[in-house]
Amino acid sequence: MMAKVKKRLTQHEEFEIMKLVLDKFLWLGFGIMAFGLYTMFVVGFAQGFTVAVVGAVILVLFMAMLLKEYEVVK
Repeated sequence: MMAKVKKRLTQHEEFEIMKLVLDKFLWLGFGIMAFGLYTMFVVGFAQGFTVAVVGAVILVLFMAMLLKEYEVVK
């Protein structure tokens, strides 16, 4: 049996795929924060604020992954 040769992605292709995946984290974080804002108005400040903080944590994790993966420097 012959071993399959795996195709190597270029750095640009890898970056484009990474953007697609991380874009989902952005939408997830934004959606959770928006739900937290809605919850603040409907249920109460404390519970809504907690949900919004969870959304912010997801966005911070996204930023950390992006900085770690691509070593963005000033």
